[in-house]
Amino acid sequence: MRLCLFFISSSVLLGISLLRFMLPREFFGLLKMLLTLESIAGLAAAAAIFSQGPEELSHFATSSLILSIKAAQSDPSPLQDFCVADLNSPISVNGHVCKDPNLVQVDDFILSGVNVPGNTSNALGSIVTPFFVSNFPALNTLGVSMARIDFAPHGLNPPHYHPRATEILTVLEGTLEVGFVTSSTYNLPNQLISKVLQKGDAIVFPEALVHFQQNLGNSHAVALASFSSQNPDINTIANTVFGSNPAISSDILAKAFQVSNSLIADIQSQFRNDLKCNCPCRL
Repeated sequence: MRLCLFFISSSVLLGISLLRFMLPREFFGLLKMLLTLESIAGLAAAAAIFSQGPEELSHFATSSLILSIKAAQSDPSPLQDFCVADLNSPISVNGHVCKDPNLVQVDDFILSGVNVPGNTSNALGSIVTPFFVSNFPALNTLGVSMARIDFAPHGLNPPHYHPRATEILTVLEGTLEVGFVTSSTYNLPNQLISKVLQKGDAIVFPEALVHFQQNLGNSHAVALASFSSQNPDINTIANTVFGSNPAISSDILAKAFQVSNSLIADIQSQFRNDLKCNCPCRL
């Protein structure tokens, strides 16, 4: 499907290039942006723009761009009121198969345990209790999820990112230093955006950007994270780089981090031990 869209998009881009002299510069750039979305929505929006007269291009092009970007977001919009996940179905789909609506009960939509503190007795002094579609099936197709994060005094939720979701983090108790780092191709590459949050403050972490939280206080802290996906997933930087299975070559990591092979091997051994003890994944 993506290959087909690629060839269609390429053909349309060639046509636009031939007709470039007929279009204002800003609309030529806009059409290219729509087509590189590689989606039916992007192609449809580009075709619709061509059908308009010059005086209608500005308003219509802007509206089409907004609709196309919305259509290209991570989780697709639901096509029914709800689709409680059937976690026991052997059928493999993008997400989960819907439970028979006739078997759905009110308890499927209720979540308990958000008030229960997590055990922070670990090296990092923090623990995340996720409420994703895997343990809250009613979230299936709804594009949202959440998690409770508990911090021991000075506990850390280490640098990580969510490949499929934007996150809003709200501090319920305590004082947290939080931050995220911009991408390397942004106008301000690899810039740290950081601030100390108090109870009642919130911050948004854009999708797929590395971020972290640390408790600055001498007492426990609690935060609630909300995600724009039913399954945001998690890549903790240290676990991913040093704890992969099989391990990334120490030669590669030593060169990447500009340190000795022996130091890399020592760090990897710590994370390999975490895998052996089946330590919980960090969020």
